[in-house]
Formats: sequence, structure tokens, C-alpha cells
Amino acid sequence: MLVTFDLFSALIDSRSGGSAAFGQIAAAHGWDADPADLYDRWDAANKASQRDETEWVPFTEHSRRALAAVYTGLGLDGDADADTAVLLGSVGNWPLWPDVEAGLPLVAERWQVGVLSNVDDVVFARTRVAPLVDDAAVLTSERLKAYKPGRAIYERARERAGGALTHVATSARDVRGALEAGLDVVRLRRPGHDLDPAGPVPGREIGDVADLRKVLALP
Repeated sequence: MLVTFDLFSALIDSRSGGSAAFGQIAAAHGWDADPADLYDRWDAANKASQRDETEWVPFTEHSRRALAAVYTGLGLDGDADADTAVLLGSVGNWPLWPDVEAGLPLVAERWQVGVLSNVDDVVFARTRVAPLVDDAAVLTSERLKAYKPGRAIYERARERAGGALTHVATSARDVRGALEAGLDVVRLRRPGHDLDPAGPVPGREIGDVADLRKVLALP
């Protein structure tokens, strides 16, 4: 069985890492802007771009479009192309959640462990998760040519896994999208992430990556 994890919420504390990167970008421009607010605005615009695009385009392009929209909305005179390169170039510094580095190898002792993420291969390769999983089990949007929370990415992931797939999701849109696509889902609780009150509720939850071993071992 293949066990996939979401990248930028279940495994990586993307808000902390992304906010630090925006702090560097703002300082370089001399802006008096809240880095966490810049990250939140960019993240929301990026996810909206992925949701609304009917044809697959690279994650990097979604990120650039989102940053350009944020700059326009805030009246900031920034180069979205150059700053997107800085932002995505920083993902190697984005921290793992504390339980990930030890927990993933423990899960991998029994099941194949991979990632299911709305990201380009080159961006994923920079992350601290990349050395912890088998590249053959990495299911990026670039490889599947679809984006969360659309049904297609989950269905294609299940096909790649030969039908035996459990997805560990944290963000509200990922939990809901995976459940509505019919995947077996375990929710991994992380700070700042709540379930969609209008969406389905997974039957299993964990608070630590290593706890997945007990949950998946249950009949």
C-alpha cells in the first residue's frame, strides 16, 4: 500500500517558512509590510489560481500570478517574477514539523511512503522532505497534470498506486477533496488548520506522524 502525505501542511510548516521568505523580500524592497500577511495573501491567491485554472500550468506560474495579484492589490512596486524565484528558491529552508524527520522512516518500515502535492518537481526537490521519501512515490501536480482540490488529482494518484492508497491530509481543502474523491483519508492535525465545517469528516485522526502506524494497523 502507498501512503501519501500532503507536503505544505502535513509535513512542512509552510506558513513559518514562507513568512520568513517574505520578510527577506520585504526588507530587500524597503517595505513596511507584515511578512505573515504577505504570505497569507499569496497563499490564498495561489490556491485560488490552482482551483480556477481549467488547464494544467506549472505551480511556479500559479505562484507568480498570485504574487503579482498581491502586489497589485496592496499597491506594492515589486517584480513578481524575480520575487517568486526568491520565494520558491527558499523552500529548502522551510521547516519540517517536529515529528516528521523521525516519523516518516517509522511509517516507511511497513508501507511505501510518498507525497501528493500541488507542486512542481523542481520545487519539491528543494524541500527537506525530498530526502525522506522514494522519488517513485512522489505524486506532484506536474506528474499527474491536475491540482487539488479537484477530483482528478486524487483519482490519478489512486491509479498510480494500483488502487491501494491512503492519503494523510491536513488542510481543509485537501481533506475534503480527498474524501469527496473517494480516497481513504487520515487527518493529521496541525496548528492553524481546521476541517471544513461544510465538508465530510474523516473517520481517523492523528496528532503525530508516528501514530499513523497504529491507525493503519487497525482492522
